[in-house]
Amino acid sequence: MIELHPEFLTKNGQKEFAILPYEEFLKIQELLEDLEDLKDLREAKQEEKNSPSIALDEVKKMLIF
Repeated sequence: MIELHPEFLTKNGQKEFAILPYEEFLKIQELLEDLEDLKDLREAKQEEKNSPSIALDEVKKMLIF
């Protein structure tokens, strides 16, 4: 987990915005992109779980002629 150092802007005594150092923002952005990639991978694996597959050895044999 990354350590965050936010500063808060308030309006009428309520927290309205959080401001992060740029480096922390970049780390969060990278983590969110990784999470999105993982989500996409899991969805793709779920969609293809019942699809027929070919063993790597069989593919090699097919490529050798």
